[in-house]
Amino acid sequence: METAGGVALLVATAITLIWANSPWGDHYTSLWSATIPRDLAGPGIRLPDFMAARPLHFWIDDGLMTLFFLVVGLEIRHELRHGALSDPRIARLPILAALAGVLMPALIYLLLNTDPVSRRGWAVPTATDIAFAVGILSLLGKGVPPALRMLLLTVAIIDDIVAVFIIASTYSKGIGLPGVALAGAGALLVWIMQRLRIRAAPAYILPGVLIWFGLLRAGIHPALAGVVLGLMAPANAQSNHLQRLLHPWVAYGIMPMFALANAGVSFKALSLEAGLPRTVGLGIIFALVVGKPLGILAGAAAAVRSGACTLPADVRWSHMVLLGCLGGIGFTMSIFIANLAFPDPMLLAASKCAVLVASTIAATAGLLAGRYISVPIKE
Repeated sequence: METAGGVALLVATAITLIWANSPWGDHYTSLWSATIPRDLAGPGIRLPDFMAARPLHFWIDDGLMTLFFLVVGLEIRHELRHGALSDPRIARLPILAALAGVLMPALIYLLLNTDPVSRRGWAVPTATDIAFAVGILSLLGKGVPPALRMLLLTVAIIDDIVAVFIIASTYSKGIGLPGVALAGAGALLVWIMQRLRIRAAPAYILPGVLIWFGLLRAGIHPALAGVVLGLMAPANAQSNHLQRLLHPWVAYGIMPMFALANAGVSFKALSLEAGLPRTVGLGIIFALVVGKPLGILAGAAAAVRSGACTLPADVRWSHMVLLGCLGGIGFTMSIFIANLAFPDPMLLAASKCAVLVASTIAATAGLLAGRYISVPIKE
């Protein structure tokens, strides 16, 4: 399922890039910026202003993607409680590796960009795209240790959480306290239901909606509500069944649709002449391709050598090299941050192009690393 889902994601990305740069590129932009008709529910029934004012792009990125993050949260919860990450000495590994994997690319980017305008993009290469990284990892087949996949998922999730804080502190006016309070109330309701031993998954829809709206009002990516629910879900058969039920819908439907809505980078405004566009592009490429693997490996090595954690039993350092390469695949959050950092069309186009180039190089390096450590690629 993951292999087919990863292929579907890559195919959707290729189709979208062709569409966005074709003579019909304007139709691509207008499609995802379109809003929902107020009378969609039927004659005489008008949708609330909140729903009608949001474009289709929002409902994919912040609505449907919540289910993706829910599946990720459920998988991490299982590993934290029963799997490879249940050992605290191992669980510290992805946390420390992810933090170093954020600092190193940011440092490399800042070293290559000294202009105040271009320096605003320092956070663009700090995040790892979960979907594409896991999709590439799935192409390596069953030879990949399950613990390595969970390490990659955890590193990517921590990257996203750090990126959210970066966005809130650097690219926004701050976090809205009323929204934080609403999200906290939803999380508290989940905790109370846990104490009351309420195990039915549908019962958690209401607190999940409260967390989602709270994060939205707080200025935080509301799709991360899925991670919160997944991590707090009860460890029982219902949660495992929910994960198995959602997985194919996410792999075959939500993720390709997400790629369709986000991978449409138009190169019409792209200019790589000497100046800021070139330094921005080179900074992002070097930060993702070189900085991410170095940061992840350095953080993991320092953590293990200090005795703070250990590698999982079936994970070798060659596997960590593979993880570092895949960590350089930046897509979703990188492009999202680029939109916030660069109002100038040329800088924005250069940054998006650099993210795609760097992600392609990182994915290729990951596949080659997989072959080098004798992980057979599925036919």
